[in-house]
Amino acid sequence: MALLGERPKSLIRHTTSPVARPPGKLPGLALGAAGVGAAWGVHQLVPGIPMLTAAVVLGIAAAHLPGAAHHFVRGPGKAGLTFAAKRLMRVGVVLLGLKLGLDDVLGLGWASVVMVLGVVAVTFFGTWWLGRRMGLRGDQPLLIATGYSICGASAIGAVSEVSESDERDTATSVALVTLCGTLAIAVLPLLQHPLGLTDAEFGRWVGASVHDVGQVVATAQTAGSGALGDAVLVKLMRVALLAPLVAAVALSVRARSRASAARRAEGTGRAAGAKRPPLVPLFVVGFLAMVALRTTGWLPGGVLDLAQTSQELLLAAALFGLGSAVDLPSLTRTGGRVAALGLASWGVIAGISYVGVVLTY
Repeated sequence: MALLGERPKSLIRHTTSPVARPPGKLPGLALGAAGVGAAWGVHQLVPGIPMLTAAVVLGIAAAHLPGAAHHFVRGPGKAGLTFAAKRLMRVGVVLLGLKLGLDDVLGLGWASVVMVLGVVAVTFFGTWWLGRRMGLRGDQPLLIATGYSICGASAIGAVSEVSESDERDTATSVALVTLCGTLAIAVLPLLQHPLGLTDAEFGRWVGASVHDVGQVVATAQTAGSGALGDAVLVKLMRVALLAPLVAAVALSVRARSRASAARRAEGTGRAAGAKRPPLVPLFVVGFLAMVALRTTGWLPGGVLDLAQTSQELLLAAALFGLGSAVDLPSLTRTGGRVAALGLASWGVIAGISYVGVVLTY
């Protein structure tokens, strides 16, 4: 006989409601996979549109579909899309290192190496300074400077990881650099002959000034295979600078964290045990390891082809996830200043790289 005041176990089972569990990452990852498939289809139908560019645009479109689709992207699908934008981006950046061998870089000559270093430095610091002067929010100046000077959306994703940037700042920067890189595909080929550039010079100009690797290929191929080869090599030299840039940002974040911890310790009278960011992020170490592995020449062509396909699919999924975080209505509040910074940075890198190519080739 049950004691007075006790409730039968069967009644407890019927009256206790289960705790709702979050949907997890699978719905968002499934949507990301569908987005990659759609981006691949767009690229097959219109080869001039790189798959990574299509992935960003489709991600933005998915986030702004009306009704249930919009709520899915912002709700049950958000965890998986965020995972793709962060974690899959890291793996894609690591595999990006297999595109670059040190022998390829040295084959272009030291004058070209110095030219690329100068273009990246002027574009990065000039864009960062101008963005801060314009009063852009958060890490937008840093991220936009990174995207324009190094390798577009992939570089923005890598730097945002170590700088712990706000998701909206990251998404806005990706949208801007993707838009300008897409415009370059149509604009730069029209300028080759008015600027008096040979095919080889045009290829190097494209590699030094266009943001994403896919956009470089789409732009340079209009001048033939020779221009395309030079463009890709110069572009990959810029990609190689992603590792030291990310390491420098990590050092800066570490220094700020240490200073902040010291101020808190002074205020509370005890040491603060704040977690410090890693000195060099693991995915940057992986990127450098892949560059070294490619330089050895040990990997057969089939493995490199498989790695390139995997890298493109992973980055496409990551960029779809980043695109889905773009909120166009909130973008309108700073849209004019962001667009002005993007156009100014685009003009700087195009002008500086043109002068550099003419002087060094």
